[in-house]
Amino acid sequence: MSRTARLALFAGSGLVLAALLVWGLTGLPAFGDFQGEYGWILNDVAGSERHVTNVVSAIVFDYRGFDTLGEEFILFAAVMAVALLLREARDERERPRDEVRSEAVRAVGLSLVGPTVVLGLFVIAHGYLTPGGGFQGGIPTAAGLLLIYAAGRYRAYRAASPQWLLDAAEGVGVAAIVAVGIAALLAGGLFLENVVDLGTKGTLASSGTIAILNTATGLAVTAAVVLLCHEFIEEVMYPE
Repeated sequence: MSRTARLALFAGSGLVLAALLVWGLTGLPAFGDFQGEYGWILNDVAGSERHVTNVVSAIVFDYRGFDTLGEEFILFAAVMAVALLLREARDERERPRDEVRSEAVRAVGLSLVGPTVVLGLFVIAHGYLTPGGGFQGGIPTAAGLLLIYAAGRYRAYRAASPQWLLDAAEGVGVAAIVAVGIAALLAGGLFLENVVDLGTKGTLASSGTIAILNTATGLAVTAAVVLLCHEFIEEVMYPE
């Protein structure tokens, strides 16, 4: 196909997509005009029923926890597939390449590693109290580890995030969610139903199994993002 034909095909497809997007946006309610009946109901009952101050986390890890389990398995399967495909195509020779040459950039970047990881862990830990949670907090936690490579040295990054540990953390995070669901069944409840003490609302010792599922999700997301970046970084370092 010629370059002109490709551009024409792209332009036609782009116009159709743009028209669909505009059509979809014009049908949205006005900003702040929420029409979801279930959302209003959950906003009223989640705090008293689940002892959380962040209704979103109650929805994600309790009311629709089974959907969240599916999302975790999608992430797990995608990352594992990338790892298996790329590892199979590489040899064992290690050729580290450190791109950072400026000591100032290295010093500033590495000084941000600790605060970034702490921020991520804070967002994870307080996910059922304030906006945040395992999904959101997993990204800055992983970013803190990746800063070791981006602003420092590849060998230091490898030492801080060994491959076997990333594989184990990803598996443990996803398995913990399934284990909580099975434990609820064994306790006579429904799958992923909260069967432990809800604790005191507004404190870290609250929300029952939501806190456990939130932490497991944070572990799985952090490991998945670092592992994914790890595989792509190594792919660049092992050219064909």
